[in-house]
Amino acid sequence: MALESALITHGFAPPANLDIARQMETAVRAEGALPATIAILDGEARIGLSDEELVRLAASATDRSTRKVSLRDLPLLVAQGTGGDAGGANGGTTVAATMHLAHRAGIRVFCTGGIGGVHRGHPEDVSADLTALASTPIVTVCAGAKAILDLPRTLEVLETHGVPVIGYTTDEFPAFYSRWSGLGVDARVETPEEVARITQARAALGLPAALLVCVPIPEADELPAEEAEAAIARAVAEAEEEDIGGKALTPFLLARMVELTGGRARKANEALLLNNARTAAHIARALQEIADKE
Repeated sequence: MALESALITHGFAPPANLDIARQMETAVRAEGALPATIAILDGEARIGLSDEELVRLAASATDRSTRKVSLRDLPLLVAQGTGGDAGGANGGTTVAATMHLAHRAGIRVFCTGGIGGVHRGHPEDVSADLTALASTPIVTVCAGAKAILDLPRTLEVLETHGVPVIGYTTDEFPAFYSRWSGLGVDARVETPEEVARITQARAALGLPAALLVCVPIPEADELPAEEAEAAIARAVAEAEEEDIGGKALTPFLLARMVELTGGRARKANEALLLNNARTAAHIARALQEIADKE
């Protein structure tokens, strides 16, 4: 199963970025699946990193030349690596880029923290994650969309593009830091086997969209919705005042959330990442068991 790497290069600062990357891979292996962290190293798309490469990627987070790589960036960085220059570009792949590379490699399950979506106050600013979800048939396990986004509009875009939103042991779309958003999902499942059966049905129907499996953060680790929303509102207002947008917006908002909550947002983020990794591993195993019987 696939793991993204933008969280290593742009989501967590060293040394926490390397620690969480290793913890996620360890959690996946402990549940009987094989982790493949995807990234761009020396201008080459890597499907699965060695520990030495993880260390190198984590260290590159402090290098301004290290890119946050979405779909539009992939050919640009890969071309740099094949142009004969010594050493190509390095980058952490976003949800969209990781999904694309994982699907090309034949991987059926992908795990992230929270997907991108529609930005608050800027409905024209829509993450490439949503179009990737509409066109890449891979199981995507997350804790909903990042709570700094406009969640109702994000769900509307997913509905428009035919992406099934599945609540894993929940009837509500999780709000990343919090278990509840007040927004519904398309279906609720209780087990990885149910997810596997839906995945098989989608494949048999020839549908192109991903299956978005939304897992609520463990109750002991969540931020109360009111506290999270107050911090988000302040962070968004500060971003507006400082005219921060584009690729810089999400890292800025996530960093401010950590500061405004005294580090609790970071701990919540780490907890949901590990929970998602374990859940994704269970789903990957369930899919493999079906394949073994065919």
